[in-house]
Amino acid sequence: MDMKKRVSLELRHRSPTEVTELVLDNCRSSEGKIEGITEEFSNLELLSLINVGLTSVADIPKLGKLKKLELSDNRISGGLEVLAERLVNLTHLNLSGNKFKDISTLEPLKKLPQLKSLDLFNCEVTNLADYRESIFKLLPQLTYLDGYDIDDCEASDSDGEGDGVEDEDEEEGESEDFEEEEEEDEEDVVAEDDDDDDEDSGDDEDGEVNGDVDSEEDEEDEDDEDDDDEGSSPAKGEKRKRDPDDEDDDEDDE
Repeated sequence: MDMKKRVSLELRHRSPTEVTELVLDNCRSSEGKIEGITEEFSNLELLSLINVGLTSVADIPKLGKLKKLELSDNRISGGLEVLAERLVNLTHLNLSGNKFKDISTLEPLKKLPQLKSLDLFNCEVTNLADYRESIFKLLPQLTYLDGYDIDDCEASDSDGEGDGVEDEDEEEGESEDFEEEEEEDEEDVVAEDDDDDDEDSGDDEDGEVNGDVDSEEDEEDEDDEDDDDEGSSPAKGEKRKRDPDDEDDDEDDE
C-alpha cells in the first residue's frame, strides 16, 4: 500500500487537525520521499514511518507540536537540517537502521533544543571509536543515546518510549491483591472472634452447671443440720421426763 492511501485510511473520516498520532509503518513511499502528510496535521505529536523505504526527509512538513519521530529501518544518510527547521519541539528521534556513517551528518540536530533521546542502533556511525562520547559532546542537550544516558544508565519507561499503560495495570492488580488480602485478614479476625465467643459461652455453661450442683449440695447440708437440731430438742407437746434423783433431792429438802 502506498503512503498516500495509508494516510487517508488512518484518518478514519477525521480531519487532519484532529489527529495527534499517525502510524504509517511498512507502507511504501514513492521515490523514497514522504507523501500525504501536510501542515494540516497541526496537532500531530507522534509520527511513525518505520520501514517505508525513505531515502530523504526533505518533504516533511512543518509540524510545530511533533515530539516523537520514528524513522528506523529506512535508507536515510543525511539531510537532517530540515528536521531542525520544521520540527522545533522534537524530543525523541529514532534513526536506527539507517545509513549514517559520519558523526558530522548528525550535527544539524544541535538546533533541536528539546531533543532528549536519539537512537542510532545498527547505523555504521556506531562503529566509530569513542562514538558515545562524541555524540554526547556534539549534542549536549541529549539525555539518552540508544536508550542509555552518559553514565550507561538505562532509560526508564517514563523517559523512554513506554506509555505507562502496563504500569497502571500492574498498580491496579497490586491494589486488587492488597484489597483481597485485607478481606482475608478481616475474615480471619472474625473467625477468631467467633471461636473466642464459643469458648466463653462454654465456660459460662460450665459455670452455670457447677453453680446449680453447688446450690443443691448446700441445700442438702442445711437439711441435715435441721434434722440434727430436731433430734437434740424435745418435740412439741412432749414434757420433759423428771429424773427420780431429782425427786429425792426435793424430798430431802423438805
